[in-house]
Amino acid sequence: MAKTTVDSGGGLPAAAKAADEMKRELQRAVNSIIEDDNYSLEANDRAMQCLCALKDLKLKPNFDISTFSLSLPVPPHEFVCPLSNQLMKDPVVLASGQTYDRLFIQKWLKDGNRTCPETKQVLSHSVLTSNHLVRKMISQWCQKHGIELPSPSLDENQDIITNADRYRLNSLLEILSSSNIREQKKAAKQVRMLTKQIPSLRAVFGECSDAVTKLLNPLLSGNVSNHPDLQEDLITTVLNISIHDNNKKLVAENPVVIPLLIESLKFGTLETRSNSAAALFTLSALDSNKHNIVKAGALKPLVDLLDEGQPLAMKDAASAIFNLSVVHENKSKAVSEGTIKVIMKKIIERILVDELLAILALLSNHHKAIEEMGELGAVSCLLSIIKEDTSEHNKENCIAILYTVCYNDRTKLKEIWIDESTHGTISNLARSGTSRAKRKASGILERLDRYVSLVHTT
Repeated sequence: MAKTTVDSGGGLPAAAKAADEMKRELQRAVNSIIEDDNYSLEANDRAMQCLCALKDLKLKPNFDISTFSLSLPVPPHEFVCPLSNQLMKDPVVLASGQTYDRLFIQKWLKDGNRTCPETKQVLSHSVLTSNHLVRKMISQWCQKHGIELPSPSLDENQDIITNADRYRLNSLLEILSSSNIREQKKAAKQVRMLTKQIPSLRAVFGECSDAVTKLLNPLLSGNVSNHPDLQEDLITTVLNISIHDNNKKLVAENPVVIPLLIESLKFGTLETRSNSAAALFTLSALDSNKHNIVKAGALKPLVDLLDEGQPLAMKDAASAIFNLSVVHENKSKAVSEGTIKVIMKKIIERILVDELLAILALLSNHHKAIEEMGELGAVSCLLSIIKEDTSEHNKENCIAILYTVCYNDRTKLKEIWIDESTHGTISNLARSGTSRAKRKASGILERLDRYVSLVHTT
């Protein structure tokens, strides 16, 4: 029979003492779970660890309790969501290439954000792609450390839709198809609320070919601004249902949707106009929709909305313009609609610098855009941002634009050279910028060297 180990103090056997300690720790962990609706995953893992240790003490008389630690291992940085600071349950990749936990990045996007939380980069689309590699690595790490692998959150697009909710939504759509304006307004508010509070209901619009047309029926009379509250509710509902990925093609290809969104960009409450821009941004996640939206004439009212300077609407307008300009064929249209002039004015005023620099960088390889930037003082403005801005991403966009400008407009080399002689702005970035910024800065410096040599020999 194995000899019982006794602690140095001559009290309880070490195993019994350890078991008591484990039970007390288990009780604390369980109490925190029961008493706090928002209990942490760490409390759950701690309880599981204590149970596993007690089980080993019971089944394995020779189990060495000294090898067990109540302190939870710290997961590697790449396994932790930057938004929640918790181990990721369902890692997904954003358009920027950064990985986040699905639940938290979905909330970020639903709150109206159009940039990557980490890089501040303007997103070209809002589609989330599962990161299976990181998920597998997290699984292996959890197994190694005896931690229960967190279950992925149920995707909002896979939620169960109750028959009662489905019936209620269809009944409201029938009311919107009627001609009673008072009842239409009540129904519109309810549909807006339902598609916001029950995201799964958005999928119902893809099950019925005329659901979107029924929704927008009250606005088809010819003047969408007759009832601004009704217009606002219905346009916001279009935004809500467009968030559902499977609806993007269906909604955008409905012949009434894009024209109504464009008209609502021009006429309506500020929230209506802002949500129209946000809906166009969401729909433009698909390249085919980008073409159709621009072809329908959306860019001019988006640029006008950006120019007006209302904070609520500018960000949505900028996000939509960026997304639409990703397609090469749309860049000429964006430039011809006065985008460069409006963007330069806002950047000089230091308004929405992050988002607008991203658009400017996207359009800077268009010859007309380069010409307009030169006339509007872009070189001095961009150099000043590099000197004063703390954002590495903004500096990278600035130097990328300057690189394109000085390679396509040699008349700007003198202005850059004068600044470089005084401040060394480009040289500093070539030493301390991001890898891309260093490459662009070095390219400009080489160009400046040739320019100086040419000047001295003539």
